[in-house]
Amino acid sequence: MVLTLVLIGFLALAAVVSVRWVLTRVDALGRIAPFPKISVGLCVAIALGCAVPLVLHARLEHRLTEAASQIAGEHVHVHCQTAGETWTDAGAELGFVRWGRDGVPERRTVIKYDPCADLRSWLASDKQRPSEDQVIAVHVLTHETMHMFGITNEAQAECAAMQRDARMAQALGATPAQAQALAHRYWLDVYPRMPDGYTGGCGPGGTWDEHLPVAPW
Repeated sequence: MVLTLVLIGFLALAAVVSVRWVLTRVDALGRIAPFPKISVGLCVAIALGCAVPLVLHARLEHRLTEAASQIAGEHVHVHCQTAGETWTDAGAELGFVRWGRDGVPERRTVIKYDPCADLRSWLASDKQRPSEDQVIAVHVLTHETMHMFGITNEAQAECAAMQRDARMAQALGATPAQAQALAHRYWLDVYPRMPDGYTGGCGPGGTWDEHLPVAPW
């Protein structure tokens, strides 16, 4: 939001300077003043500098949205928290989906700044040796997608997400082997450390076992 305002502000300033030159370019003696190339060029350069991260952010959101929609089986929207939005964020969760007054989850999720950064770095990598933070970030996207799909119980959403982490990783560009390795690593290394309310009923033959062929166990 801040970058957008800065971009708009400097483009507006470049326009004002240009219009002012057009209106006053000829003085009382008929002399034409030179176009203020430096001032306008500087304003445009700053605006373009602000536009680059905005475009990259939009591309990341679009890619995550496409993958999440593929896993959910319907259109959903993924918003990556911006640096500016972290200033007023006091929550410890890595992502969230709001519930409507009717108790139905929205088809929109917010993924926090750090996991979005981890997703961005994983997407840009060869995906062979993801860090634990990158593994968790992919799972967070899958977990919140399960909420957007309509699952409100945290333990069930966690288990459903683990059984689809490999599909999510593939939707984001991983090979089948890379995707399965990422899902298996979350199941073995991260899931056992999850807090109460997120565990239980998951695993081979468990309450939430959907017997999917890409389950990590």
